[in-house]
Amino acid sequence: MTPLTVSGGTPADWAALKREVRDAAQRLGIDKIGFASADPFVDMKGILQRHRELGYESGFEEPDLDKRTEPSLLLERPQSMISIAVAYPSKLNNAPKSKPGATRGMLSRSAWGEDYHQVLRRRLERLAAFLRERVPDVRLESMVDTGALVDRAAAQRAGVGWSAKNCCIITPEFGSWVYLGEMITDIPFEPDAPLLDECGDCTLCIDSCPTGALVGPGQLNAQRCISFITQTKGFIADDLKLKIGNRLYGCDTCQIVCPKNKGMNWTHHPELQPDPELAKPLLVPLLELSNRDFKERFGHTSSAWRGRKPIQRNAVIALGFFRDATAAEQLVKLLRTDPRAELREAAAWALGRIGGELPREGLSAAQKHETDPTVLDAIRRALLAASPQPMAGGSQADPGTAKPAEVPVTGRSRSAGDRNE
Repeated sequence: MTPLTVSGGTPADWAALKREVRDAAQRLGIDKIGFASADPFVDMKGILQRHRELGYESGFEEPDLDKRTEPSLLLERPQSMISIAVAYPSKLNNAPKSKPGATRGMLSRSAWGEDYHQVLRRRLERLAAFLRERVPDVRLESMVDTGALVDRAAAQRAGVGWSAKNCCIITPEFGSWVYLGEMITDIPFEPDAPLLDECGDCTLCIDSCPTGALVGPGQLNAQRCISFITQTKGFIADDLKLKIGNRLYGCDTCQIVCPKNKGMNWTHHPELQPDPELAKPLLVPLLELSNRDFKERFGHTSSAWRGRKPIQRNAVIALGFFRDATAAEQLVKLLRTDPRAELREAAAWALGRIGGELPREGLSAAQKHETDPTVLDAIRRALLAASPQPMAGGSQADPGTAKPAEVPVTGRSRSAGDRNE
């Protein structure tokens, strides 16, 4: 094989190389690959600007909208882009069950197995090496979702899939259970044709979003999205706590209900396969993890990027969601001694949900020493919630012994899952 040069290659050379890349994709660990122009994403920039004006951004995005939509700002004189997709599992075999005294949380599928950022980077490095063998002077820039460019826009333009109403890219072959990455290059590959949108009249994702974060087809208010909320480090409003339920990281509701994902489950990438005990961990032990323990247990997953505090806070919320009375002593201790106000506030809420003598005593004792106004307010509300309520005939009902209310994880009151991250 005679190496090509970017300046000396002909259209026939690039067409042949494109066929080579497609033929090599599977052995490079890439499930689907597409080619696109490197023109600016003019329409996407307008969408992102409007998204910002409405306050729908998460704050995790690249703040420079030009960098998100103009490939030439990321690689000088780009000629084309390559978009890749890697499929991941959607089913947890032998999943452990929550039971009284051993309640469990849930990590979204994007946090199963090895951190997908590392997996995708390796795939893109293999692709880069493949291209450099054939075109030694090639210039390229690779990105996963932490890069500036909008992954979904590149994938849609490259014909990898269509941009669905739930803001995910849906591929005909793998559904939306795919991770996305892209490469900008100065090789002038012929672009592929985008796919037709096959969502049709279906609105199941919008109707099922627990918090109403999907405000319209392809429109996501990240501030209401459970996937985003579980990754924040601050206080969470009480109405959203119940929507979170036992989710510790991320949310898959809008993908689970999608008809295009029915029966889709991918097990051919060993490093992406889940450990059931990590995907659905016991809640109470999570509260006792040190930073070192957390890194040893979860550090290889994508859920670790924000540290242990969000997951521990979400574990506290899950205990309150389940009204797990066996966790009351641990929650009282946390409320009394944990230095993190966000966890103390969540513990107060959870104790109010659990009710009973021990939670009431713990809340009353904490109220005398707490100094954070947000936590104090949570304690006051929790004490009201945990107090026995009068029933007809003058008797008392103790919410600590009542059956937990059924809170739907799907239904008209909505959330959103990870957007093919």
